[in-house]
Amino acid sequence: MDSAAIDRFEASRSRLASLAYRLLGSAADAEDTVQDTFLRWQAADRERIEVPEAWLTKVVTNLCLDRLRSAQARHERAAGVWLPEPLLDGDPMLGPAETFEQRESVSLAVLTLMERLSPVERAAYVLREAFSYPHAEIAGILDITESASQQHVHRARNRVTAERRGGDEVDPASARRIVEEFLAAAASGRTERLVALLTDDATAVSDGYGLAKRLLRYNTRERVASYVRAGFKPTPAKRRLAGGSPSFHITLVNGSPAVLAVVDDRVVGAVAFEVSDGKVASLLGMAAADRLVRLNEAWRQHEPDAPVINAR
Repeated sequence: MDSAAIDRFEASRSRLASLAYRLLGSAADAEDTVQDTFLRWQAADRERIEVPEAWLTKVVTNLCLDRLRSAQARHERAAGVWLPEPLLDGDPMLGPAETFEQRESVSLAVLTLMERLSPVERAAYVLREAFSYPHAEIAGILDITESASQQHVHRARNRVTAERRGGDEVDPASARRIVEEFLAAAASGRTERLVALLTDDATAVSDGYGLAKRLLRYNTRERVASYVRAGFKPTPAKRRLAGGSPSFHITLVNGSPAVLAVVDDRVVGAVAFEVSDGKVASLLGMAAADRLVRLNEAWRQHEPDAPVINAR
């Protein structure tokens, strides 16, 4: 392959990776899909490709759809152990973030909700909301009619909007203050204060330190508060599991505030928060090592703020 063809692909790589991540919810799978797209580009009769960017978008989208429809993907998602892979703020795979719709489409909350859409609905929604493709182009990418594209996007948007916990976008500084207060209450053991900082319909989901066969779900304020209090209470077993005593840092993950548990510059756990109306509406706890690989790579190149709670 000549250098011009390689350069043409590389100019699209970041956009393709961002699209694949939104469709798959996994940075590792997104990278593999982009590499597969490069191999297709390498083997293609490029002289006959009129608009390379459109061709590459169609290929990566359809490779993602193949992954979403695969027996393995259906099994993992049906088994109740799937969660999106968190990415540290500033990761280029998070992609376009100029509009509220673009930022929302890559939030962990919306990536989780999109699991309830069909693969085609998910693709149409992402192409429209995150990348502003017109319906005529979406129809061409997905090999459907323009009216079908409109219907898929409409259904997907309605479902995501109806089930999304938050409302309007929350100011990051305000969200951080709420998380700081919440973390202080958790560390001090003030369970009643934790309950007061949760919305009436607050929920929490955890992968059980990556050891649970199914995701752990907590659906009342009291249960969420107990889960959080237990999670931040140091014990010898937790120190053995983490490889030491963690310090806790507040940062942004997928555009939302998150608390990272760090041992020797290694992220061993992440709790992402969704804030609504001045309270915590939901938490997503992740500690499975394979879910934190890319976040860890970014963290090691990151200059973090001082921890809000030091290792104990």
